[in-house]
Amino acid sequence: MDHPQTTRPLTTNLFLFFLLISSNLLTFFLFSSTSCSFTNPTTTSNVPSPRISEDVYVVDDESQRLPPEFIAFISPEELPFGYTKNFDSDTIYPPVGQSCTLFADELRHYMSYKVNGSCPDDELLAQKLLLKGCEPLPRRRCRPSAPAKYAEPLPLPTSLWSTPSDASVVWTAYTCKNYACLINRMRTQKGFDDCKDCFDLNGREKTRWTATNSGGGLDFAIDEVLGTKKPGTIRIGLDIGGGTGTFAVRMRERNITIVTTSMNLNGPFNSFIASRGVVPLYLSISQRLPFFDNTLDIVHSMHVLSNWIPTTLLHFLLFDVYRVLRPGGLFWLDHFFCVEEQFEEVYAPLIDNIGFKKVKWVVGRKLDRGPELREMYLSALLEKPLKNSW
Repeated sequence: MDHPQTTRPLTTNLFLFFLLISSNLLTFFLFSSTSCSFTNPTTTSNVPSPRISEDVYVVDDESQRLPPEFIAFISPEELPFGYTKNFDSDTIYPPVGQSCTLFADELRHYMSYKVNGSCPDDELLAQKLLLKGCEPLPRRRCRPSAPAKYAEPLPLPTSLWSTPSDASVVWTAYTCKNYACLINRMRTQKGFDDCKDCFDLNGREKTRWTATNSGGGLDFAIDEVLGTKKPGTIRIGLDIGGGTGTFAVRMRERNITIVTTSMNLNGPFNSFIASRGVVPLYLSISQRLPFFDNTLDIVHSMHVLSNWIPTTLLHFLLFDVYRVLRPGGLFWLDHFFCVEEQFEEVYAPLIDNIGFKKVKWVVGRKLDRGPELREMYLSALLEKPLKNSW
């Protein structure tokens, strides 16, 4: 016998309907919230995004002004094979000058380029950043500009005393647009330029540090200096602020290898040094010398190390020279200049403080700007003690 079908009350049906609607709304709300929280950003470049450690870099208004490529370079990276004993770490931190972030606008321009493309022609900007203390400059992932019709260097030994081709240089950063202009600027241009006559290899460069140019006073001859050591024991060294590399060339002629530091102050000094066949190093006087302790036989510097350098920085620099020289190595301080009062009160005691032994010490007047300025020159040959040099 069939049972009759029971009918639900209207209130029950309404309750079930509202319960279904409420459940669907709740599910839709939860799904939407989850989707917003975990949406992945779209990537517009095939260059891997840097991993930035929140433990090291704090995102604030200043760091947000830094260019993405700079952040990409300085961000710590995990080593592919994990912890290594040599690093004592599983992470590598790319080095960059502490002062780089102080010049955010210049840094943004320097680090703005197309990755894997051509670098901007911005040598002046890069050098200004470096001289302000952004040293070392951050690496970039672009290709530097080069001369459109680059000319190969002349062969050795011809290149040592020959002016290279104009087509070996990108000239946009300099007042002169060819080597003829640089060679003649001492005679044709007014105003100051660093090492103004250095590109003229047939001028004063031809006789620098030779016996014919040494009068027994402030101008020491290379052979005179080398004669203070056993033959063959001066083999490798450094010239700080070496202009166009003539000191290195003279030493190369004596089978001695010299690395020359130089900036490009309104002239292609580094390109010129390299074209001559000796090694340039684009390095300011503020940077730690990139040599290991007790390794170099000789360090030379002419005119550069003088009273324009802040005293504390100069003190650090001279200790760095002492550090890289081997025991028995020579520091040739060539024409250090200051005023008379500074010499007695500041610089003579400062140099004595480093710990060098004096081999030669000659003081003379610097008269090119007039005797009333009471300027002095010091030329000194100093030796790191062979024993107890620590």
